[in-house]
Amino acid sequence: MPSLSGKVQTVLGLVEPDHLGYTLTHEHLTMNYSSCFCPPSPGQEPLCDGPIEMKNLFWIKQNPYSHKENLLLYQETDAVKEELLHFKEAGGGTIVENTTTGIGRDMNTLKKLAEETGVHIIAGAGFYVDSTHSSQTQAMTVEQLTGIIVDEILNGADGTNTKCGVVGEIGCSWPLTQSEHRVLQATAQAQSQLGCPVIIHPGRNSDAPFQIIRILQEAGADVSKTVMSHLDRTIFDTKKLLEFAKLGCYLEYDLFGTEFLHYQFHPDIDMPSDNERIARIRMLIDEGYEDRILMAHDVHTKNRLMKYGGTPYYKLVTSYHGKGLCDNIFSCVRSPILLWE
Repeated sequence: MPSLSGKVQTVLGLVEPDHLGYTLTHEHLTMNYSSCFCPPSPGQEPLCDGPIEMKNLFWIKQNPYSHKENLLLYQETDAVKEELLHFKEAGGGTIVENTTTGIGRDMNTLKKLAEETGVHIIAGAGFYVDSTHSSQTQAMTVEQLTGIIVDEILNGADGTNTKCGVVGEIGCSWPLTQSEHRVLQATAQAQSQLGCPVIIHPGRNSDAPFQIIRILQEAGADVSKTVMSHLDRTIFDTKKLLEFAKLGCYLEYDLFGTEFLHYQFHPDIDMPSDNERIARIRMLIDEGYEDRILMAHDVHTKNRLMKYGGTPYYKLVTSYHGKGLCDNIFSCVRSPILLWE
């Protein structure tokens, strides 16, 4: 796509890469995560309903996917706008918004937030995990799915003329379903046609990222333009992580601020602390992968917002420059992942 080559496509149009500033590559600004509701432990059912209050906030922080209102981030546009203004004031420039079909992508709201805050917002094309696929999506061929992804990027998504700028986050479960497999193949075909970046949400198993990269490669994807998200909850073994890093995709640690005792989606996983994330990133830098690391917070529920005592979008921009992590991790000015070929 010659007209897009070397550019970044935001919801307000094309941007030169040197205008991006500090960039968070995996966030959500408006989203409905109700499809991923987790029933609480027996006896705690009454805690699922009602508003978020100080008296139930600790329980919600430890059980974020069991409180129904907490999953409705789209209700907090004003609070998100306030946070984006703080993000910009702190030196932030760009946010990649990873909400895809199935979890409430809202192109009009993203465009409005970009206009009112001055933050560059890049929207994601494609589909989330199988449990959010409609019957129509599950019945589509790879070619039909490819056509939808390409159209969301070239012409606009969800009935608007506001265009996506990346493919993703593309949702994958473990084990991978047939519908998700076709979406991955379509993602690879769309990337091959357009030269655009791809962002993957892997299944919660250490083998999932390897399987996904293999499928993408077989379908013609450019692994060097692909981001594997959520590695902080996916690959814990150092040897296996370095083996995966050799495959050449971007390594994203995007759950900064997520620290709780019990990971509801996979109780066997011990969610790392931010200090443990930093230690793992330092190790990757020492192994020579400095230019393949990306970082973010993956804000996607209400309790993650400042309004409810959560981690602000600007935490990474302001908090970790003295921790031995270089600016390159935060800034896509020196990282080509968001640029089109």
